[in-house]
Amino acid sequence: MGKGRGGFPMGGMGGGMNMNMIRQAQKMQQDMQNFEENFKAQEFEATSGGGMVSAKVNGDHRVALIDIKPEAVDPDDVEMLCDMVAAAINEAMKACDTAHEEGLKKITGSLNIGF
Repeated sequence: MGKGRGGFPMGGMGGGMNMNMIRQAQKMQQDMQNFEENFKAQEFEATSGGGMVSAKVNGDHRVALIDIKPEAVDPDDVEMLCDMVAAAINEAMKACDTAHEEGLKKITGSLNIGF
């Protein structure tokens, strides 16, 4: 049997991959690239301490904003303020990660490709 481009037998790409599957894979790749580019611009916000501290992060895992209500600032309990800031940032990052995972699942459908 003659060999085609890339060492695959002519008439097919081994494993039964056909042009339709290749097009689908290329579309999925383009969709994922578009998703990643758009996702970085999205922002995710979370609060802690009953709304006393809020944090906003973008899809690129960068902190965009920290907002602290004046009444959350207690000079005698700086540790509590630090805990609230960390909690708000962590929750915003978790929301970002969850949204990213859900967005990829929409693109890949039922494929299990390790994301």
